[in-house]
Amino acid sequence: MERYKEEFIEFMVDCGVLKFGDFVTKSGRKTPFFINTGFYRDGGQMSRLGGYYAKAIEQNFGLDFDVLFGPAYKGIPLTVAATMEISREFGKDIRYCSNRKEVKDHGDKGILLGSPISDGDKVVIIEDVTTAGTSIRETVPILRAQGDVDVIGLVVSVDRMERGTGTKSALREIEESFGLKTCAIVTMAEVIEHLYNKEYKGRVVIDDTIKAAIDAYYEQYGAEA
Repeated sequence: MERYKEEFIEFMVDCGVLKFGDFVTKSGRKTPFFINTGFYRDGGQMSRLGGYYAKAIEQNFGLDFDVLFGPAYKGIPLTVAATMEISREFGKDIRYCSNRKEVKDHGDKGILLGSPISDGDKVVIIEDVTTAGTSIRETVPILRAQGDVDVIGLVVSVDRMERGTGTKSALREIEESFGLKTCAIVTMAEVIEHLYNKEYKGRVVIDDTIKAAIDAYYEQYGAEA
């Protein structure tokens, strides 16, 4: 595993973004782990987060695209942070764009914030975590309504590696439904590999009890390989 992925896993733990216990996802599944990106709360954290996204984007897509699009609301700061870090780290200026939940009919009119999207633009979508793929199914039609754009991919922070609406993972379903490539900074398999029965800052984050709960969860909700 690349060192930046290990650092990102530890970063999530330090920020309280990655937690283990008893939770319920938006889709109603009881889960022993939860990723809440709302716990990135200051400028330093957002800068580091943007840097991890920048590395994953460059590694998986290269930099031959025009716009990084972040669906409202959580995608708005993600797209700003990541484009700033792409510029700083790789010297490439990628435009950023997000959507509004409601179309604005005065001033800066329309459904988009940030850069306009034009015919011929190549677009990568940035998200926090995708479980059922609902926001992407709403986002892709918005992007394609802007013109002849090429939506080439989706990057998320963590691939939960669980079923979407069928037996395949949400990311795989998105790939097949929309013909785009998906990737994550890390997968839950990598999180478990890095944290299971290993001490981090004086404690074991994933012990045998938590690991057993994760295994049971994937028995019920894990995506087919």
